[in-house]
Amino acid sequence: MEKLPQISLPARILGLAIAIVLTALGVGFGFAQALSVQVIILSAIATMALFVWAWRFVIGQFLDPAATAVAVEGPSPLRTAWLQYRWPLLGLALILIAFLVLSLTVEAFFNIWNVISLIILLAILILTRTLGRQFQQNRSAFIGIMVLAGLFSVGSMNIEGFASGNNIKSMLLFASFLGLASIGQTLVALLGGLDLSIPFIIGAANVGLLYLIGLGVPPWLATLIVLAIGALFGVINGFLSYKLQGQALIVTLGTGFAISGGVQIVTSIGSAYSGNVFGTVPAWLSNISAMNGSTFGLSFPPVIAIWALIALILILALRLTVYGRFLYALGVNRTSASRVMISEMRYWVIAYALSGFFAALTGGLLLGWSGGGFIGVGDQYLFLTLAAVVVGGTSLLGGAGGYGFTVIGVLVLQVLSSFLVGIGLDFKWQQFIFGLLILPMVALYARSPHIRTQI
Repeated sequence: MEKLPQISLPARILGLAIAIVLTALGVGFGFAQALSVQVIILSAIATMALFVWAWRFVIGQFLDPAATAVAVEGPSPLRTAWLQYRWPLLGLALILIAFLVLSLTVEAFFNIWNVISLIILLAILILTRTLGRQFQQNRSAFIGIMVLAGLFSVGSMNIEGFASGNNIKSMLLFASFLGLASIGQTLVALLGGLDLSIPFIIGAANVGLLYLIGLGVPPWLATLIVLAIGALFGVINGFLSYKLQGQALIVTLGTGFAISGGVQIVTSIGSAYSGNVFGTVPAWLSNISAMNGSTFGLSFPPVIAIWALIALILILALRLTVYGRFLYALGVNRTSASRVMISEMRYWVIAYALSGFFAALTGGLLLGWSGGGFIGVGDQYLFLTLAAVVVGGTSLLGGAGGYGFTVIGVLVLQVLSSFLVGIGLDFKWQQFIFGLLILPMVALYARSPHIRTQI
């Protein structure tokens, strides 16, 4: 008879603790449903036995047998278990405490769907702690996908219409705007820089495009002018950020304020509405970005397909082209890259120029969605583009990550945002929760050694 895989004592203790928690939840739910005591006892025994067996069998497949050997010297087994699993255990305790508090304070909170949601959250915590080790190269992507799947599952069970076609289309639409705006932030982050001018360029492009159309400039030409100006400001950002090493944050913030203020001055001439422009948006632009837009007869906005295509091209380009490889090389070690004749200034300028271009593109697309020009339309992207990059797993220190990771971060933030809206939280609470989400991610990267120290 084949024996079950052997796992370490700390892993067994963790599995037993989780089994006890799940069994206790089952017992509580059984009493809440007024089931007979015999059924509750038999179900509890079956739950405990099945989970312990599954834990040993599944987790044992991913553990190195050499790592499970009992050490002759060192800390006690209990201390070893605590040191190895203290963060998952603390996270487990916080989730259980929150569930208990909500069950006691919110009427009808304790129900089958919320219990299943709790189990999903616990499963995510366990899998990211155990199986995540087997995906060291793309661990952040694995964790992001797990969180995304968990959020969508919990939202689908607890919020009516969350998994409907219209809501999914809405989430993808807003994810497309954020995804396009985050392209530039990802590229400059790979170099070790930041671009805080993105929201200002988005707002300026949004207002400037409708202003030019109102002056009689053909919409296609006005669009090209706005995109070119966005790229030009990106070039300025890249050149100044390279020359003033370490000052990219201040430089891009200054240029952002300059372009935002300049556009407001120009568009307010002869108008009582500074920062706002009213006019007629071209039908083709509205079709691209509006919820009721269609793509080759299909009922979804073309901006979703545009984002998907650009994302695919960018992911492949970063991995397969010379530009992509040199971009990573500069992020890893600028000195070494310069010694192999990689022009650092050229790549900084190109990265920031692309950032300005896609920020302007996002502003133009948002005009098609809203139907009016508003200088503050990009304000939320100051934080969200950084959050998407960090949550996705691209290091702000440069040289690690990529746009594929940012896509995962964008989807996580958008699904989380829709979930928070669905449970009745407004924008202030969303910002608060996003902040709580990004802080541990930044702390994690700060504690991790930079890739250049591992070569």
